[in-house]
Amino acid sequence: MVITAGETITFERNFSKKDVELFSQISGDEGIHHLEPDEQGRLVVQGLLTATLPTKVGGDHNVLARHMDFEFLRPVFTGDTIRCEVTISHFEQQEKRARITAPFSCTNQHGKEVLKGSFSGVILR
Repeated sequence: MVITAGETITFERNFSKKDVELFSQISGDEGIHHLEPDEQGRLVVQGLLTATLPTKVGGDHNVLARHMDFEFLRPVFTGDTIRCEVTISHFEQQEKRARITAPFSCTNQHGKEVLKGSFSGVILR
């Protein structure tokens, strides 16, 4: 896939109870809020599980991340659908690689921003 500066890439995902349970096992992040449902029957999704949305976009384009910055703004719950928008702010083709910088914003189904940040890295050619 070819990407260019100024391009916006989106990805959307709904987080399930099974996602949170598996991530708890893999990561060891077993805070009680990830294991016991709230009064509405929801679990809190791990912040780093939510952060897989922008990393998935980077992975789709073979980005080897060199820097990642995350600001977790509000909780994400199981059943939430999160939309991630990544904007390519810098893309510089070099001889054997391309350098990339991209800020991102993730919002829930209510339009509330839950996560923002940026990543930068290289794409080997």
